[in-house]
Amino acid sequence: MRVALGVEYDGRAFSGWQTQPGGNTVQDKLNQALSRIAGHPVTTLAAGRTDAGVHALMQVVHFDSDAIRPLSAWVRGVNAHLPPEIAVVWARKVSDEFHARFSAFSRSYRYFLLTHPVRPGLTAGRVGWYHQPLDVAAMRSAAAVLLGRHDFSSFRAAECQAKSPLKDLQQLDISEVDGLLRFDLTADAFLHHMVRNIVGALLYVGTGRLDTAGMTALLAAGDRTKAPPTFMPDGLYLTGVGYPAQFDLPSQAQAARLTLWR
Repeated sequence: MRVALGVEYDGRAFSGWQTQPGGNTVQDKLNQALSRIAGHPVTTLAAGRTDAGVHALMQVVHFDSDAIRPLSAWVRGVNAHLPPEIAVVWARKVSDEFHARFSAFSRSYRYFLLTHPVRPGLTAGRVGWYHQPLDVAAMRSAAAVLLGRHDFSSFRAAECQAKSPLKDLQQLDISEVDGLLRFDLTADAFLHHMVRNIVGALLYVGTGRLDTAGMTALLAAGDRTKAPPTFMPDGLYLTGVGYPAQFDLPSQAQAARLTLWR
């Protein structure tokens, strides 16, 4: 039986999603909890790998098991064996054709950036931070040139393992309320550090160090060494994964949970 799960987590306590020898990753903790419920070793495959410090409102994973369990066991039972920073929020039986990564046609991320002279305390690690106001109008203008299908090599980490830098960025919206900026991005897929590198470049636009023409040139250059630094992971959330309707899976985080971070 193949089961798909929707998982949320606070990434601050973990060394990213993907399993590592030290065992302190979200995947390691989830595999261990699933294995206890299944009664045999379980390995999960995810829609995307998040970095250390990056959060998820809806990561989608799948696994195979011969164990006969009610869906509630894959949610409440598994959660009983997970650290408090990780929770399974739904489970669905899916066909063997389903693959959490390869069946997905889109991924959505949200980045929160606090602009304030003083660093955050209560939301530390949950939002990015910059110490002065930003020119949001200029940032929106520069963001528009990134929309569409492009070679995003200028926004790609050196260690990225993607076969192609060509990605279709379908959404890049920037909103702002009382000094808190929200970036909403959707693409068919993202390169390693792509969202954080885009936010870092837009920060340069917001401070006047880069303009729309410069962003256009940066995109065309296809050269990461010409781009601004990668921005902090703190405010980045994986918010949803799109799948064909035949699989009948939620495409975004559940409304009640997502409302907390609107």
